[in-house]
Amino acid sequence: MDTPLSTIAVVGLGTMGTGIAEVLTRAGREVIGIDISEAAAARAITTLEAATARSVARERITEEERRDILARFRTFSDLQAAADADLVIEVVPESYEVKQQVFRALDGIVRPGAILATGTNALSVTRLAADSAHPERVLGLHFFNPAPAMKLVEVVSSVLTAPQAVAAVTDLAHQLGKEPVAVGDRPGFVADGLLFGYLNQAAAMYEAKYASREDIDAAMKLGCGLPMGPLALLDLIGIDTARTVLDAMYAESHDRLHAPAPILKQLSEAGLTGRKSGRGFYTYEAPGSGVVVRDALTPLDAAGTGAAARDVRSVGVAGSGTMASGIAEVFAKAGYDVVLAARSLEKAETAAARIAKSLARSVDKGRMTAEARDETLARITPAGSLDAFAEVDLAVEAVAEDLEIKQQLFATLDKVCKPGAVLATTTSSLPVVACARATSRPQDVIGMHFFNPAPAMKLVEVVRTVLTGDDVHATVREVTARIRKHPVDCGDRAGFIVNALLFPYLNNAIKMVEQHYASLDDIDAAMKLGGGYPMGPFELLDVVGLDVSLAIERVLHREFRDPGLAPAPLLEHLVAAGCLGRKTGRGFREYARR
Repeated sequence: MDTPLSTIAVVGLGTMGTGIAEVLTRAGREVIGIDISEAAAARAITTLEAATARSVARERITEEERRDILARFRTFSDLQAAADADLVIEVVPESYEVKQQVFRALDGIVRPGAILATGTNALSVTRLAADSAHPERVLGLHFFNPAPAMKLVEVVSSVLTAPQAVAAVTDLAHQLGKEPVAVGDRPGFVADGLLFGYLNQAAAMYEAKYASREDIDAAMKLGCGLPMGPLALLDLIGIDTARTVLDAMYAESHDRLHAPAPILKQLSEAGLTGRKSGRGFYTYEAPGSGVVVRDALTPLDAAGTGAAARDVRSVGVAGSGTMASGIAEVFAKAGYDVVLAARSLEKAETAAARIAKSLARSVDKGRMTAEARDETLARITPAGSLDAFAEVDLAVEAVAEDLEIKQQLFATLDKVCKPGAVLATTTSSLPVVACARATSRPQDVIGMHFFNPAPAMKLVEVVRTVLTGDDVHATVREVTARIRKHPVDCGDRAGFIVNALLFPYLNNAIKMVEQHYASLDDIDAAMKLGGGYPMGPFELLDVVGLDVSLAIERVLHREFRDPGLAPAPLLEHLVAAGCLGRKTGRGFREYARR
């Protein structure tokens, strides 16, 4: 274990094995690729040739460097070829039986100082090590797909792993230009341990017909800034692979959030495993293709019920906070006349001044002209009372997230607004129907959940209650498109789409820290580098506010009654201590006070 890891064998030349081989050869390592399938070995060579040719075309490497890279990669069909390797990385199918056969065979082939690494993300490294003649040299080395692009590598030790082996592969990961994160042996490790619970919940949400596959995926991309929606990601990973990982996680945690959604079993047993088979949650142009084609579930371009939309020319926005001013700005930019009403004219004018500052920044950055700014501001009328909503066609409330306050406001809107006006709430966690029942016209009430900051975020969750009229739903979808936002339809239940999927993931990240499984920094790094998330979970929690996060967690737990959704005690303790995140200068991390 003291020798440099210069010759490395990769056992299993599927997509992941081929990607790892590319990373290693580009970093100057001699790579022995081993696969019982000669066709797989040939595909690996072709893939490496194509990838390096692209690099030459983009002037990232020279033709001579390309020849050197290709010369360092040799393929074989027999494990005996690993005899001279300093490190062996197995990336064979996720099966104890298959992996144990490989490790037992390697025991009789490799030299005593060689390190054996498993690429598993679901199986127990300890169990695989215990079956080896030299368990101290066995560890986990979990790359992420696509290996050449993804920076994260999880280095997984069992209780049997020698520290020298961990140090050697950690050094290797650094030399490969990767970011290694040290983790203990449990199914999913850090990144997949958080990711697959979220993916499973998305599959269950789709299976329950709560929202369409397109709306679930669009909501998480546009609402959270994720590179892919969860159902598209399941198709990329492989639905059978996801089911295997979740089975392993559930066997250890017994958390219902990890119990594989039945649809994953149905699809995988039907051979509909995602992109690799040409069909999973979506249908693809061909097996292995990433091009989605229309199928029987693809919605028509003009989604809706066919009901005629009501005419909306003027909009009232109730509230004086950041969200209210942002929503008013969005409507005014789109050409609507906007009445911005607060509890006093002074508060309304302060909100209007905030809009003026926002528009001035847009002018400074060249995003709009000074003339367009002036026209937008001219469409906004501040008001100190809801009485100013008498003639608006659409009233949008953006006041405090308190049901009693919202119900009082809707009772007032019921009296003030003209017949036929659409009444919308921007709540992110409260029942829309409770606001509707505060009026004499619940058919006119709907949810329009904007995301913060409203001018920048493209998503609006359109929330129908069981009482919402079809024409009201059609009206809000049409208006949402006119203000250049993307509407997604969802029913009136806690969390809607985004928060219902986001906050259990955040809660599970907190539980990992509580259990001393990984540090805040490692978890944040794992999700940014391994999952492509724009922010790590603890960065995001501190931005959202721990008090806001706790309130949403409590609502989800109360509605779904799932023990796995109970807020992590650490979150409750921090909120009780007044550590609410960036706004107080301390949350999961400390911040410089402004």
